[in-house]
Amino acid sequence: MNHAVFWHVYPLGFVGAPAVAAGDGPSPRLRRLEPWLDHLIALGANGLLLGPMFASETHGYDTVDHYRIDPRLGTDADFDALVAAARSRGIRVVLDGVFNHVARSFPTVADLARRRPDGSAATFEGHDHLVALNHDDPRVADHVTSVMDHWLSRGVDGWRLDAAYAVVPAFWRDVLAAVRQRHSDAWFLAEMIHGDYAGYVGESTVDSVTQYELWKAIWSSLNDRNFFELAHALNRHDALLDRFVPQTFVGNHDVTRIATRLDDPATLPLALALLFTLPGVPSVYAGDERALAGVKEDRSGGDDAIRPAFPDDPQGLSSIGAETFVLHQQLIGQRRRNPWLVNARVQVLEVTNTGITYTAQADGDKALTVTLDIETPQPTWSVQ
Repeated sequence: MNHAVFWHVYPLGFVGAPAVAAGDGPSPRLRRLEPWLDHLIALGANGLLLGPMFASETHGYDTVDHYRIDPRLGTDADFDALVAAARSRGIRVVLDGVFNHVARSFPTVADLARRRPDGSAATFEGHDHLVALNHDDPRVADHVTSVMDHWLSRGVDGWRLDAAYAVVPAFWRDVLAAVRQRHSDAWFLAEMIHGDYAGYVGESTVDSVTQYELWKAIWSSLNDRNFFELAHALNRHDALLDRFVPQTFVGNHDVTRIATRLDDPATLPLALALLFTLPGVPSVYAGDERALAGVKEDRSGGDDAIRPAFPDDPQGLSSIGAETFVLHQQLIGQRRRNPWLVNARVQVLEVTNTGITYTAQADGDKALTVTLDIETPQPTWSVQ
């Protein structure tokens, strides 16, 4: 992971799968991802972070079978072919582990769900069709351990732990200890939207967490012309490096796309410069490298705009956003030439409302000095 740059894909949307599983036979839509692996390599990435892959009712986070590839994506053979194609290019694959909740039609939900005094199953964050699992039940730990082992044995390299913030860290500590006995090199990324990142890592033994605090500071400091917020976030980000290396991003499958989130499109290069010059394990949400637009809305179907279908291959893309793709290549190339950035330390040297200068430095004379300025007519950034 010291050399990882991920390309993050939400598979069901990417391949244009139906929104609702209809019980039809498998369709090999997952094969449409294979031509995009060369796009991933051309970008400069070397990791594929996949959204939900397992049989579900609708969006993938309402799992009905953790051992079966969603028929809307294809079969086990289609999945194996994708992993083999990734392996042949040196691409590591990380799966999305939705282990906090399941669909109501999950076969053993009556036994594994947390029960309320009135006998009804607990739901996840008010979603009636998502049933929260009882993580105090040893059968849940055994099930998650078995699922992780199954897919790691089939060639994947790690897991993103969906909604980890809703699971007590001791659960992950025990499960990961068991999984690591057979897969010592596996990487585990916990989704943490809020809370004590370092404390959770220490108690759970996960390797990394999603750095939402930095994500928010990047776009809001650019929009509000307030780099003091960014400076504060950078100081907190640096402190995390004492304990672990966070996963960094400016976009993912759950948030409004960065090209839309920024009030001034001219500040997009500054957001990208931050992503690729700061310590962390960076990821690029598929389409952000071409400055795709999309707003997440708080309603049924509100994720559709940020999870669109893609063409059958990269040649099907329009020329829109080509310059943003080149900028990604340049910044990722710079990161490749300075691989120590992944766990560098950050020091803010100067900050005003509209400008900031910081250094990312490792042992010895390895250092980059980054300056951002949005006061000029055309926002600028530079790296030395």
